[in-house]
Amino acid sequence: MAVSLHTPSGGEFISDPTPGQRRWRTFWRSPLAWWGVGMFVAILVFCFVGPLVYHSNAMTPDLRRAMLAPGPGGPLGTDDLGRSELLRMMIGGQLSLEVAIAAGFATTFFGAAYGLLSGFLGGLWDNILMRIVDVLIALPSIFLLLLVVSLFKPTPTLLVVVIAFTSWFSVARLVRGEVLTLKRREYIDAVRAIGASSFRLMLRHLLPNAMGVVIVTATFQIGYAILSVAGLSFLGLGLPPPTPNWGQMLSSAMPYTFQNAWWLIYPPGIAIVLVELAANFVGDALSEAFDPRLREGHS
Repeated sequence: MAVSLHTPSGGEFISDPTPGQRRWRTFWRSPLAWWGVGMFVAILVFCFVGPLVYHSNAMTPDLRRAMLAPGPGGPLGTDDLGRSELLRMMIGGQLSLEVAIAAGFATTFFGAAYGLLSGFLGGLWDNILMRIVDVLIALPSIFLLLLVVSLFKPTPTLLVVVIAFTSWFSVARLVRGEVLTLKRREYIDAVRAIGASSFRLMLRHLLPNAMGVVIVTATFQIGYAILSVAGLSFLGLGLPPPTPNWGQMLSSAMPYTFQNAWWLIYPPGIAIVLVELAANFVGDALSEAFDPRLREGHS
């Protein structure tokens, strides 16, 4: 809670920031935070605002303009069907980012709920729930991804569900560990003593104090999801053409070489790397801001 000091006349002249304010100030003091947020905003503007400004052919084949190198006819040239590579990058980025962000938040939500419940219950139930997580972690996630998307027709919703289903385990373990630590605090005993229900205890006292871990984890999960979307599309198990996405664009460029069609290979690959870097930069800055041990180490 913020603490304010007052002059004898009643005027307020000092106000101590709350713990939450101190954390966000620490976050914004980090160069990684500025780089990560700046990169992510730039990518969002490129993908979602770019198509409103730059108009070209992204879907209809035009073999007369096939495989044109970057130049006056197109800043990033055209693909093997004569479609604008720049506009396809923008439209493909929209789909890739939407699926990745939705999958990252779905992963974090389910993993946090599972970890919160497991840590709160403790004892036998905690052991059972964590053994289930151990079994699922032992299964290769790439195998589960390939199995599900090969059995069902890929859709954006299916990709979100599949990625979330194969990546929530680590989130659950992190949140569960944080909840087990919080349960030992004196204020939790005080809340129990006044007769607070289990539901209120979890949602009003444990979850808010574990939100640091949840927020940090969400950023890393978005980075993992963008790689998963790109990997599935690269293997031909993502969303079917003609709707572009960065992984599918990389897969389509496989028959060509860096020497004769570099504009088909570099742009989508660089875009995927930039999103992953942005997510990792923001995640590292949040880790420093929300983890007291890291803050002490950098002070």
